Amino acid sequence: MLFRQTAQPDSSYLAIPEVSSERRPYIPVAFFDKDVICSNTVQFVPNATTFHFGVLCSHMHMAWVRTVCGRLKSDYRYSSSIVYNNFVWPEPTEAQRSKVEQTAQQILDARLNHPEATLADLYDPLAMPSDLRKAHQANDKAVDAAYGKRKFKTEAERVGYLFELYKDKISNKKRGVCPVSLPQIFIITINFGSLIPYKTMLHIKQLPKRAVIYQV
Repeated sequence: MLFRQTAQPDSSYLAIPEVSSERRPYIPVAFFDKDVICSNTVQFVPNATTFHFGVLCSHMHMAWVRTVCGRLKSDYRYSSSIVYNNFVWPEPTEAQRSKVEQTAQQILDARLNHPEATLADLYDPLAMPSDLRKAHQANDKAVDAAYGKRKFKTEAERVGYLFELYKDKISNKKRGVCPVSLPQIFIITINFGSLIPYKTMLHIKQLPKRAVIYQV
């Protein structure tokens, strides 16, 4: 009998590496066709759109990752249960959503300008191409606007804002209120082989101790 990984999406998917260098300003997530085998070191989001890609590639999401993710030595260790399922997504207007989709596509287009480079090459902080960096900066602004914010003075302020949103969602959950705009995305917990819907987010009763210092 062969031992094999069976958590394979039956649609195109957005792949998120479970471990990524802390030196990178962004985790290099990418779209793949369903025929590309998803390894056991990758989290994936089936049927993801460019909007979801844009948010996951943003400074807002990375600030959350840096605060709550696990670590392998000092590298980011991305999990569905702690990082993804507790991340509070924006509730954008149609115009804001469209802008994020546009800037997300610009990131994908900028990557295509460097066909000989791997994702590791593209996201090396010392060698990141200027067109890709500018595309990410434009996407960061679009995602911030989707959250209703124009500018944060520090990352601490950004993370504090996210935790305020998190606490609001916790309060809504306790009152039995479930916002209808939560993205209908599923993500696999590779270690346990279970399928977790996004609406099971916000299950942590106590914020991580090292995240408390970021509250404002």
